Amino acid sequence: MGTNYDVVIVGGGVVGSSIAYFLSANPDFDGRIAVIERDPYYTASSSSLSTSAIRQQFGTAPNIAMSKFSIDFLRQVKTRLAIGDELADIGLHEPGYLVLATPERADAQRAKNRVQRGMGVDAELIEQVDLARRFPWLNTDDLALGSLGLGSEGWFDGPGLMQAFRRKARTQGVNYLAATVTGLTMASPQKVGEVVLDNGDRLAAGTVINAAGPWSAGIARMAGAELPVVPSKRCVFVFETPARIENCPFVFDTSGFWLRPEGQLFLCGIPPVRDNEPDDFGLDVDYDLFDELIWPALAHRVPGFEQLRMLRAWAGLYEYNTFDHSGIIGRHPEISNFVLATGFSGHGMMHAAATGSGVSDLIAYGEYRSVDLSAFRYERIAGNQPIEEHVY
Repeated sequence: MGTNYDVVIVGGGVVGSSIAYFLSANPDFDGRIAVIERDPYYTASSSSLSTSAIRQQFGTAPNIAMSKFSIDFLRQVKTRLAIGDELADIGLHEPGYLVLATPERADAQRAKNRVQRGMGVDAELIEQVDLARRFPWLNTDDLALGSLGLGSEGWFDGPGLMQAFRRKARTQGVNYLAATVTGLTMASPQKVGEVVLDNGDRLAAGTVINAAGPWSAGIARMAGAELPVVPSKRCVFVFETPARIENCPFVFDTSGFWLRPEGQLFLCGIPPVRDNEPDDFGLDVDYDLFDELIWPALAHRVPGFEQLRMLRAWAGLYEYNTFDHSGIIGRHPEISNFVLATGFSGHGMMHAAATGSGVSDLIAYGEYRSVDLSAFRYERIAGNQPIEEHVY
């Protein structure tokens, strides 16, 4: 069965649903929109398994601009994504991020701080002596300083945000289809003609948006394009401890682990030391990471965490951009109606609102108006112009 759509979005997670929301809310766009989601219950969706945080403390201006736009939107979610009298509540908390630095990394952290302050980010550099005084629960012996975000950073209910985008988009006329994309037929080498689904349906599309997250490289290959995006598994561990820490921010440690409170419990994780294969979409938890790497690092940085009990864990997939760890957004330079919104490398949830608004502008006007995402264009890969981002 053939159906015509002006825009077909492949991927109904938080990025795809944000695009669907912003585009269907745009008064200058009145086309038909379909969202194709292979996992309609979102059981394996990266959005459902995200730790859902947002920070301003990036090292490059384009990513900071994305965060600034997105935090402003998150503060307005209750009314922006309300349906009738039912407000959308994502439980936004803004206690800030604390990024720790060793003496070897201190100069790099100071350089990032200059970029951040130049972009209007309120981030304070705290030298070791003051760090120990302000955070007495930290072991600061091997630290030079910490960078503390004084606002606009924290965490929220990411799955709740995704569902709020999805519900609002549907009330605005977006059609969500539970199916898997099995192919893209090309009207010409420079244009996608139809999106082929596993149920046999073929959707004629004016524009195809690739927001398929960890699966986006496979979707791109269907159009004859290559993306440096692979699935990368990240494990999240939940633990309890008798230690009590008041007003704990989101902590990035020098060892690589991250930590944040969740009520009376704590969430933590660490970048994987064993990369999964590019075609491995498995979600089995690597419990050895906690016992061998995370717990010793936790106990070193927060002595009170020598006593703790891991309660549960889960794994999710990053859409990891192997080129520079930043999003790939915009029209493909050789396929005129193929738009990319992927490769966020763990930043997709926090930057979903900026991505949705920017891509909506691109479709409706042919240019960015609300937020300039031009730095994330695909062409930077061929031109070897990375937007390098590393927390540490």
